Amino acid sequence: MTSLTTCRLKGSPGNAFVATKGIRVSIKTLCKRKQRLLRFPVKRSSAGGCDFPARPDLPSTSQHVLWSPSVDLAVLILMRCPEFLPHLSLHPPIGTGESRPAPEGRYAVDIESVGSQFLFLPDTAPEEPLAALIPLDDDILGRLEALIRYWRAARSRPVPPDTRMTSQQRRRLRLMLQAADGRTNGASYREIAIALYGRDRIAAEPWKTSSIRDTVIGLVKSGSAMIGGGYLQLLRHRRRS
Repeated sequence: MTSLTTCRLKGSPGNAFVATKGIRVSIKTLCKRKQRLLRFPVKRSSAGGCDFPARPDLPSTSQHVLWSPSVDLAVLILMRCPEFLPHLSLHPPIGTGESRPAPEGRYAVDIESVGSQFLFLPDTAPEEPLAALIPLDDDILGRLEALIRYWRAARSRPVPPDTRMTSQQRRRLRLMLQAADGRTNGASYREIAIALYGRDRIAAEPWKTSSIRDTVIGLVKSGSAMIGGGYLQLLRHRRRS
């Protein structure tokens, strides 16, 4: 079996955690009653479902997931450089790992810099002079940021951080997934709160009126929505109104 997974906008719900680091918290020791299954509201038309083959015995962090550029703005669309442009200063051949053919071209993952993903349009090879295709749409700044990060990494220059998610948002996302994971395993909101914030802090005030109780309920709700397809928003920049 191959370890390459293709993710597209429509399809099977697949593994909702393929786009995130596998964050698991064991709350089973806190919960003695029978576990129950929480059905997340997966929207098949927009959940970014995965079409396997994939290695089910490997975590998502150990195998590549290929995204469509319509979903992930960091996917670089590459084409053959026009012949009328000078090729002297172009980047050397891109070192790609495993690749996957598709109707729109060939998907591949860079193995030499920041792990960028590419879509080579038809009749385009990694070893020839290349040009990046940037659509003039509302997502142009996000695509340019991804291109600049790859360009700097390929030249061993300092790479700016990916601004699609701040460190604060990453911390909240971790709590959301931990809370949703605990609820799936049958933990009560109070048991989840103890696992996240500690027993002493939870015991310091009445649980029924505790602000932490409302926080945990919100984390479970947000985590469930994230698993149900909201994680696709992590692949895009938030648009300012």
